[in-house]
Amino acid sequence: MMIDFFMPMIPPTCTHQEKQVRVVKEKPVFYEPAELKAARAKLKAHLGQHIPNECFAGPVRLTTWWCFPIKGNHRNGEYKTSRPDTDNLVKMLKDVMTDLHYWRDDAQVSSEVIEKYWAEYPGIYVKVESL
Repeated sequence: MMIDFFMPMIPPTCTHQEKQVRVVKEKPVFYEPAELKAARAKLKAHLGQHIPNECFAGPVRLTTWWCFPIKGNHRNGEYKTSRPDTDNLVKMLKDVMTDLHYWRDDAQVSSEVIEKYWAEYPGIYVKVESL
């Protein structure tokens, strides 16, 4: 089983790592700031259009290409070496894909290919394939 698609958008740059904490009745309470909630909602709206008919069972490979709008002296297809880090980018994406039932648990993602580029056409390419 395999699916792949491109989601045209400016990829979110805030990541799962940006959760905040506050103390309520002397206990830490974690929450998502508004920017993080908006990024999660954006991913959910785009990913919701590509939910597979049945969720993936067993191990999967997740390939993502994060295509950021070209800035400065960069050129189309050039690797992006600045923040955000690839591992932080893909964490929220996998969480949203789990919530949308692409698979039962993101622990099934046994192989990951994550690349980020400067691109003329910004967006996120996603490929999920059974291993």
